[in-house]
Amino acid sequence: MTTLPALDTSDLRRALGRFGTGVTIVSTLDAQGAPVGVTANSFSSVSLEPPIVLWSLRRASPSLAAFDTTGRFVINVLALEQVELSRRFASPLADKFAGVGHTPGLGGLPVVDGCAAVFECRTEQRLEVGDHILFLGLVEAYGHQVGPTLLYCQGQYAQGVNLETPEVRTPAPARTAPCAAVPS
Repeated sequence: MTTLPALDTSDLRRALGRFGTGVTIVSTLDAQGAPVGVTANSFSSVSLEPPIVLWSLRRASPSLAAFDTTGRFVINVLALEQVELSRRFASPLADKFAGVGHTPGLGGLPVVDGCAAVFECRTEQRLEVGDHILFLGLVEAYGHQVGPTLLYCQGQYAQGVNLETPEVRTPAPARTAPCAAVPS
């Protein structure tokens, strides 16, 4: 059996950072019904039929119990102008939702206002993988609007540039568009 050399985790993180991602706030409710949210760039589409998405959370996260207890989550894909929300939800603030516009979605979970897209999900599977927990969710409702989304690449916030056609910028409305129900 061949033993792999030890990896330099700092260098590995830099290499992984070369892959640009979108930025989300994943939200839920804790056992007392208070809103909980974390910034995550691990969001990905898994399947269209049925509609399944995934995201991951560090095992050591103080928010893990809320996501485990509720059995539901909302993926709030941030619009370009929501960079400060990303920073806020990545911080250790006790009440990250204080002063943040949001409305109750399915199950009363917080849907952040003004996002580029929103996916309201029921947890279908929870997998322990390395130092993270993967959450796979069935999309039960979603909404989206036209406008640039916030990206993260090489340790910095960024915005995409359309290389195929001239970019059309439409100002984002103040609130997230109503969700469209997904047939059961």
